[in-house]
Amino acid sequence: MDPVTGKRGFLRNAVVRFLLLSLLLIAVRFAYVITLRGESCVSGDEFCFFNNPIGNNKLVTAAGVGHAGVSSVTLHPAGETTPEFHKRVMFYITVFQDLIVDGFLSTKSKALCVETPIGDDVYALKEIGVDDAVGIYKKAVKPLVVKGLGFRQPFGDNTFDFVFSGDGGLDRSEKAGEFAAEVCRTVKPEGYFVVHTASKDTYSFNSFIALFNCCKFIRSRHIDGFGSEIHEIVMKKVNGINIKKKTEQVLSGKCSVSGYKQDLVKRAEPLIMKEPLKPWITLKKNIQNVKYLSSMVDINFKQRYVYVDVGARSYGSSIASWFKKQYPKQNKTFDIYAVEADRHFHEQYKFKKGVTLLPYAAWVKNETLVFEINQTPGDENVEQGRGMGRIQPVKSGGGIVGSVDEIQGFDFAEWLKDTVSEKDYVVMKMDVEGTEFDLIPRLIETGAICLVDEVFLECHYNRWQKCCPGVRSPKYQKTYGQCLDLFKSLRQRGVLVHQWW
Repeated sequence: MDPVTGKRGFLRNAVVRFLLLSLLLIAVRFAYVITLRGESCVSGDEFCFFNNPIGNNKLVTAAGVGHAGVSSVTLHPAGETTPEFHKRVMFYITVFQDLIVDGFLSTKSKALCVETPIGDDVYALKEIGVDDAVGIYKKAVKPLVVKGLGFRQPFGDNTFDFVFSGDGGLDRSEKAGEFAAEVCRTVKPEGYFVVHTASKDTYSFNSFIALFNCCKFIRSRHIDGFGSEIHEIVMKKVNGINIKKKTEQVLSGKCSVSGYKQDLVKRAEPLIMKEPLKPWITLKKNIQNVKYLSSMVDINFKQRYVYVDVGARSYGSSIASWFKKQYPKQNKTFDIYAVEADRHFHEQYKFKKGVTLLPYAAWVKNETLVFEINQTPGDENVEQGRGMGRIQPVKSGGGIVGSVDEIQGFDFAEWLKDTVSEKDYVVMKMDVEGTEFDLIPRLIETGAICLVDEVFLECHYNRWQKCCPGVRSPKYQKTYGQCLDLFKSLRQRGVLVHQWW
């Protein structure tokens, strides 16, 4: 054999073996990147097909649908391809692929992501082929996010086939009602609205459904999110179909408290079944046992938050001393209505921000009433010595030292129906010196009671007197048993009522 020919064959074999080994190494590396990492190579890795030079700001994904490989979308510096950003994009890709499979989203959809700070969800949509996607946030992050707010969207009516609110955007919104109205305005009929929320209890779920009453509920599921479980809700905008609303039932005087509210009543503190010998102590202490509704459930997804103090007396009597300081509000701002007929207290409310005074007597109809104030004899402190006002006919004698005024009574139940709706979160305190036996039946009869989420009721009866052991007060004719029946009737109807003092 020619020595030169043998040498060439040896070199050729060596080169072939080297090339085969190189191809094997490349194949192993490729399998590692795609199969094990499923993402772009680490910055600075010299042996990587998809290495992103610093400043290139392009993300590599393995979406599996639509635009796999290097994205054609160039990110804003705020959306650097950090591991966290990439993790969130991959999460949303999985979410949106599921929605495509289930028929709620398609690559032809015109999509909007609401309250998205850096547009990771928008990026994910584009990665799976939903090219006509945009996000809104209070600060634009181009090219993915334009300036806009969830409750003030810069788009026309019926613009989008698909609207998405992720990362608890709706949970954090201080204007959930306006947020819902904007979604209803911008999503097309037959379009879908999908939200991710941290709220999981039945109360908040039903509040959500009521808030988005332009849509019908399609499905909900729980998925693993960023370190915690996420509740995903899918809604579909309905066109030309009248969805029955409880508000309409309330306005017609027909309503029944929902089952989920009745379940909450079962979790409330027990009623004091035995008449207390010292009610001024027992009932006052009972406030420590109260299980507030807002301590049991998430009160997000409400249009407004309203506190109605019926028989408010002075501003410091219960609004400032109890509601503002002690009631758990979950950082919500409440509109406060003070219903107080005694003109002695009216001046205090003139400059109280966020408080609306109704200087009338809560009653069962609109009419002029006699309002009697009994003053403790010899008490020079008007604030402490002034008794509670009672709506009753003028009586002569009887040992009552007081004054009588003519005041205007108003139909409290009708006012409530005109002022709040089932989309609102309504708390009511009632201390009306015996008139509760007229007002509560009226609220039930008209259906207005269904608009109230939580009631703090002081029931007035012929209680034992503090001054005179063994002697009952002649001021009221009702018994403790009758008060107990009033509380029981409310709870049996699913109204969360507490014994107030």
